[in-house]
Amino acid sequence: MKYATIAAICITLFFCALFAGCTSPTQAEIKPVGTTVTTPVPETTATVVETTTTLESVVPLPANLYVDLQLTKDRPTSNIHLLYNGGNGEIYVQSVRMKVTRSDGTVTDQLMDGGNQPRRGDEMVVLGTRNGDHCEVWVTTSGKVYKIIDKNLYAIQ
Repeated sequence: MKYATIAAICITLFFCALFAGCTSPTQAEIKPVGTTVTTPVPETTATVVETTTTLESVVPLPANLYVDLQLTKDRPTSNIHLLYNGGNGEIYVQSVRMKVTRSDGTVTDQLMDGGNQPRRGDEMVVLGTRNGDHCEVWVTTSGKVYKIIDKNLYAIQ
């Protein structure tokens, strides 16, 4: 009877080891270390071509950052006025920039209130021409720059 008990224990241990995975063969393979081949990068020269047109599109301000700006052109003097009226996001506005390209080719680029945070009622006035002038306005708010106005202005005769 002792032999039967020992045989039963050995068979049980054999099946436990078999199901536990202790008898599976291990295949330790040594893989060679891969080598990297570097290819030289050809040298290129870049030429910068300056153009007067921009590909930047007008992006409306999000509702929580909205500020009201009114752009007008005065009829008798042809002056271009940009009036800051504040709005929901006025506490986040860092600067307002206006660039005017006159019909004679001169470009005027100004920051409202010298680059300080604008206040309600601040206004920029730029000398325009009787012909069409192009005006672009950017607002920097919460560290991001939004182009909110891009239009041609004409003095009504």
